[in-house]
Amino acid sequence: MLELYQFEASSFAEKIRLILDYKQVPYRKVEVTPGVGQVEVFQMSGQRQVPVLKDGELVIPDSTAIALHLEKAYPDRPLIPTDPKQKGLCLALEAWADEAIVPKARIVMVGAFKQHPNFRTALLPSFTPGPLRDLVGALPGDILNLVGTGVGFGPEDIKVATASLRQDLEALVLMLQNSPYLLGEQPSLADFAVAAATMYLKFPTAQYVDLPNGIGGKGVPGLVDVPEFQAFFAWRDRLYSDFRTARTNVPPASPGSGPTPISID
Repeated sequence: MLELYQFEASSFAEKIRLILDYKQVPYRKVEVTPGVGQVEVFQMSGQRQVPVLKDGELVIPDSTAIALHLEKAYPDRPLIPTDPKQKGLCLALEAWADEAIVPKARIVMVGAFKQHPNFRTALLPSFTPGPLRDLVGALPGDILNLVGTGVGFGPEDIKVATASLRQDLEALVLMLQNSPYLLGEQPSLADFAVAAATMYLKFPTAQYVDLPNGIGGKGVPGLVDVPEFQAFFAWRDRLYSDFRTARTNVPPASPGSGPTPISID
């Protein structure tokens, strides 16, 4: 069986999980412990990032390389169009999702964490004691802004990322107006990359991704509550409903750290 070395909350790992489910290829998740677990990943793949796919003797790092391997090794339910122009658009949209949407989505998710107490406490593990949960919810946003500034996620970063994501979501809504998928009548790598890239904007329901209790279905205020963008999130919900498999029917993840904090990828 294929083994996917991952962080549960990684949007790049989610892209691969979506693809594996779409292609109906069985796999086992191996949750990587940040730090010490990444040493094992380095020994196996020559680099520290996840996801990494192990397919027999083959070890493939990088979500794009994994997707291309899956397309070649498991050609049923193809991901990449054969028409040259459509293929080029598919690969370009995947790169846009990975390299532009994901980094901005992380920033605005951190901004929501800092500014909105309900969103902030939903990210806490379910075993967090009530008093600590109340304390985290009560922390002033200004204090958390100072923390965010230290890692490059200050108020101006959040404002710029939010404005840019509004343009991205508007573009996606327009692309989906006259077709069920981004490139026409069939889903492609572009669809799954975009769906995974927007996980931080609105988290899927808990039955798909093992995240802290209460976070499923929640999203970043100022983006997910904009009426013009509801068509996109409704499209993503349908994509999940049609192709993503509930996690109850696969072997359990190997022992590790459990779901990894969302800021790690």
